Amino acid sequence: MRNFFGKYPASSWVMFTIGSTLYAIWVLWLENLWFLTGLAVLFDMLVTKKIPWFFWRKGGFVKSRLAVEWIDAGIFGLLVAGFIRIFFLEAYSIPTSSMERSLLPGDYLFVTKLSYGPKLPNTPLSFPFSHHTLPFTENTPSYLEWISSPYKRLAGLSTVRHNDIIVFNFPEGDTVVAQYPDQSYYALIRQYGREFIHKEFDLLTRPVDRRENYIKRCAGIPGDTIMITGGRLYINGIPEPANNNIQHEYFVRTDGTKIDDSLFAGLEIPEHSIKFNPSRSLYELSLTEDLTEKVAGLPDVLSVERYENRNPYSGVHTIFPFDRNYPWNEDHYGPITVPGRDMVIDLTISNIPLYHRIITLYEGNDLEVINNEIFINGSKTHTYRFNMDYYFVLGDNRHNSADSRFWGFVPEDHIVGKAFMVWLSVESDKRFPKNIRWERMFRSID
Repeated sequence: MRNFFGKYPASSWVMFTIGSTLYAIWVLWLENLWFLTGLAVLFDMLVTKKIPWFFWRKGGFVKSRLAVEWIDAGIFGLLVAGFIRIFFLEAYSIPTSSMERSLLPGDYLFVTKLSYGPKLPNTPLSFPFSHHTLPFTENTPSYLEWISSPYKRLAGLSTVRHNDIIVFNFPEGDTVVAQYPDQSYYALIRQYGREFIHKEFDLLTRPVDRRENYIKRCAGIPGDTIMITGGRLYINGIPEPANNNIQHEYFVRTDGTKIDDSLFAGLEIPEHSIKFNPSRSLYELSLTEDLTEKVAGLPDVLSVERYENRNPYSGVHTIFPFDRNYPWNEDHYGPITVPGRDMVIDLTISNIPLYHRIITLYEGNDLEVINNEIFINGSKTHTYRFNMDYYFVLGDNRHNSADSRFWGFVPEDHIVGKAFMVWLSVESDKRFPKNIRWERMFRSID
């Protein structure tokens, strides 16, 4: 035994001891002891070196020493970056104003996967660092489904909580119209009809982990009752906590004078959110409550009034659950209960629209209604037990956000992670270096 240990350099044993310890901790985190067989590979790579794992270094396969170093660095970089992306951090950019003022278009942020625990990829075979489409192609998938795995989430530091800003896979992104990838397939179906969409356009299907990433604020966790009245959010009958980043749409009337752009800039009201109708001397602005007082104090402003949709049936085709028995809109919504794992509900003909998508698409059951009787997987039932936790999310820019009001709940297996830091912020309509929002760089996200 002594001869065996003395046969190899002490540095190899030190590297193996450190590497095997870290690897074992990772395997325990995975909760899959089959991966412990990888210790044999690690032992050979670091100690015995019988198998030419780094074949490009041997036998003159690559002649140039510089080329060997570049190959080593490239492979090591890809492995480390891929490992970090799957288990720890992922970069994300903000494309829209739905989370303004918390997050601005052009913000680049890091999403931590340790907060709720990283979920393992459903489709692990993919082109490095591409989400769902190969670079320089329009619709070619960047992943293979030859090997797929069911949903599994590793242990995390916490669970999703109220007011967390979370990144998740778009729940309605399972099917995509290739010609209109930025629009919801189901919204197009409701607008134009299934037969027309299927006949005139190409359709793509995507597994959960390859659907578009969305970012919103968590308003409701399992068991909560959500209600929006007059644009105000109530959670279990209690008004949401004050948040100076929440915006609503306001009408600002002037005496006919156009407000100087520099005044809006001084209040940090972005140009893209300013709409002015000169014939009516009327502005439409996205404002926080604090800003309404400041805007009201501007010269030539006569009134500031918050927009409120009072038409109960205006959202029948656009507001979840898309049913005339639920006459809701974006400003008057609910009450609706957020489902949770092992929660049992009385299932009725009237509440099926609220939970049909969960029961069928998210949890994989067959649901039929025959002669006003409900059948799940062929069995008559009056109750349903949920298999996953679900969440209700809202954008901070309440009148400019496609969120749970428009497509329903976010299943736990769609959650990617928690947004925690803006590392770069860029204004698209300006040139470098004026396009950099220096004050936003390396800011934590609340």
